[in-house]
Amino acid sequence: MLLREGRIETLKVFSTPGDPAQAVVDGIAEILGADEPFALLHGSTVATNALRERRGSKVVLVTNRGFEDVIEIGRQNRPQLYALVGHRLPPLVERDDRLGIAGRLGPRGEVIEALDEAELGGLTDLIVGKGAEAVAISLLHSYANPDHEEAVARAVEATGLPVSVSSRLVPEFREYERTSTTVVNAFVAPVMDRYLGRLSREAGADRVTIMGSNGGALPVERARREPVHTVLSGPAGGVVGALTWARRSGHARVISFDMGGTSTDVSLCPGKPLRTREFEIAGQPTAIPVLDMHTVGAGGGSLARVDAGGALRVGPQSAGAQPGPICYGRGGSGVTVTDAHVWLGRLPADAFLGGGTALDREAIRRPLGAIAARLGTDVEEAAEGILEVADTAMERALRVISVERGYDPAEFAVVAFGGAGRLHVAELTQRLGAVKAIVPPDPGLLSAYGMLASPVSRETSRTVLLSTDDVETQSAIDATLTELERRARSEMLDEGAAAADLTVELWVDARYVGQSFELRVPAHEWTRHFHEAHEERYGHRREAAAVEAVTLRAMVTAPPPPYMFPRYPLPAVRSRTNRPRSHTLGSDSGPLGCGGTTSKTATSSSDHSWFRNTAARRGSHRDGVSRWTLGGVCTSRFQRSPGYVLGSVQRRRGQSRLISKKRRKKWQYVAAGSFRPKS
Repeated sequence: MLLREGRIETLKVFSTPGDPAQAVVDGIAEILGADEPFALLHGSTVATNALRERRGSKVVLVTNRGFEDVIEIGRQNRPQLYALVGHRLPPLVERDDRLGIAGRLGPRGEVIEALDEAELGGLTDLIVGKGAEAVAISLLHSYANPDHEEAVARAVEATGLPVSVSSRLVPEFREYERTSTTVVNAFVAPVMDRYLGRLSREAGADRVTIMGSNGGALPVERARREPVHTVLSGPAGGVVGALTWARRSGHARVISFDMGGTSTDVSLCPGKPLRTREFEIAGQPTAIPVLDMHTVGAGGGSLARVDAGGALRVGPQSAGAQPGPICYGRGGSGVTVTDAHVWLGRLPADAFLGGGTALDREAIRRPLGAIAARLGTDVEEAAEGILEVADTAMERALRVISVERGYDPAEFAVVAFGGAGRLHVAELTQRLGAVKAIVPPDPGLLSAYGMLASPVSRETSRTVLLSTDDVETQSAIDATLTELERRARSEMLDEGAAAADLTVELWVDARYVGQSFELRVPAHEWTRHFHEAHEERYGHRREAAAVEAVTLRAMVTAPPPPYMFPRYPLPAVRSRTNRPRSHTLGSDSGPLGCGGTTSKTATSSSDHSWFRNTAARRGSHRDGVSRWTLGGVCTSRFQRSPGYVLGSVQRRRGQSRLISKKRRKKWQYVAAGSFRPKS
C-alpha cells in the first residue's frame, strides 16, 4: 500500500516463502518509480511462521548450573486437561545444548557465588563445537542485577553469533517465562536478521520501521536485535487498522476478525486494543507486551480431510502460498477452504484479484469428489461441510475472547479483513449474536492501514518486589520509574522521535502480599487503583493488607505520521483494470471516507459483467425485513451509519440472524457474505 501525495495505491502480490523479502522488494519495485525517496512501514509473519513451523536456528542456552531444565519443566499447566498422558511441545533447545555454569545471584541482586572466569573462557569453543547459530543467556535473578549476564555475554561475543540476554529483553522475575522469551528471541534472530537486513539494504527506503506485537512501531535496527517483539507483527497491524476504520464508521467497540491463508486471528477491542504479557506461541511462553489475540488454525488455505473415524476435519495443516489451493493452478492437490468457496460460486472464477487472475474450478471436482465419496454425500454438500467446520473453529475463537471473558457480543461489531474474512463474517456474526459486521475497503491490506495509524512506542520495565510495609517503598518506586522513563525517552530520541511529541504512561503491576499474580494499575496513587481493580476483578478488597509493587513499567509513545483516510464514493463500483488501484484521499469524508452519504440504495451499474455478478442484491428475511449489501456497504436499518458494513443483523425477540439456516439451500452467495434466492 503506497501513500503518495494525497493518494493511496494498492498492490497485491504472491508471497515467496523461500525468501520472504523477495516479494516485498518486487512489490516496491512495481508500485514505485525508480529513485523515488520513501519510508517503509513493514509488518511480517516471518517470525510467527518460523516458530509455528519450528524453522528457526539451533540455539545454545547458557544458564545456572542445576537450572538447565527450567525451560522443560515449565509450569504445572496441562495443555490437555483430561488426557491420561498429556502432551506438551518440546522446548526449542535440546537438552545437550543447555550449558550450566557456576555463579549465583540472590533475589535482591546480591552475589552468592562468583562466576568462574576460567569456565567463561571456555564457553566460546564449547558453543561453536555444538554447531550453534544463536546463543541465549538467562541467569537467576538477573532482573535485580544484570552483571553476571553481561559478563557471560562478553565472554561469548567471540563466537560472532547473535546473543540474546534476558536482562535486556525481560528484566522481570519468573525464571521460566524470562528464559523462554530469551530462547524464542534467539531462535528467530538469525532468520529475522537475514530477512530484515535484506529489506534494509535492497528496499531502497530512507527509513524502515517494523510493526511491533504491542500495536506500536519500532526501528528496524531494534527489530533485528530483538525480533521477539515481532512475533505478532502482521496481526497487530490488523487489529489497529480494524479499530481505526470502525471508529470512522461510529463504532468504538469491535471484534477484529483476520482470516488469512493459514490461520485466523481474533481480538476484542472494547474501545481500545487490549494488551497482555501472558502470551504463548507454538507452546512457548513469551513475556513481552503484545496485543491480546487468539489464533486458530483455520484459514483460506487450510486443508480438508476425512480422518480415520470418518469425521470431516479442516486445518491446521495448510496448503501455504506454495503450492496454494487447487484452484490457483500452481500444483496444489489438497482441497482447501478457498477451493470450497470457488466450487460453490462464492468466489467468482473469472474475477479473482480484480479479474487479473482466473481460477480453475474444474480442477477441484475430482479431489472434492473423493472427500464427498468418503463422507457419503455429493460434492456440494461436502463443500458446504468444509465451510461449516471452518466456521465452527472460528466461532469458538470468537467466543473465547468475548463470551468467556464476560463480554456480550451483542455490544460489538465484527470487523472482517484478511483475504478470506469477508467470505465468513456474515455467518459468524449470526452465530455470535453480534450487532453488525464491517468490511473495510481493501480488507486484504487492512494490516497496512493499521501500520500507518500505529504510534511508535518503547516500553521499559523492572521487577522491584517492594511492599507498602516499608516506609521507603514509595520513594524507591518513584526513583525507579524516573529511571525507566529516562531510558525509554532516550531510546525514542535516539530513534528519531521529537521530544515535544512524546507522551508517557507509568504503570505498576501490584498484588496483595502473598498472592501469586498481579494487576496492572496506573502509577499515580497506585495502591488506591489496585484496591479498586481487585474489587472489580475479584469482588472484594483488603484495605488493611499490605500491597506489593512487583514490576514497574514506563511506556513512551510518539504519534504516527499525519494521515488522511481515503474517500470512497457510494455506491461503490470496483474496477476490473489491472492493479495497482488508487483512491483519492480527503479529510472531509464521512464515516470510513464515504463522504457522509446516507442513501439506502445500494444498487449500481457497471460495464463489467463480473461486477454484475457480485453487485448488490435485494433479499428478504422471513420477517419481511429487507437488506442490501454491496461489497460491504451499510444497509437496512443501519443506513444512517453508512460505510462498508456487511450483513446488517436484524434482531427479533432476542435473536440475531442474517439468514435462516432452514432456508439456506434456497439461497446462494453472490458476493462476500451476500445471499440471493436461486433462480
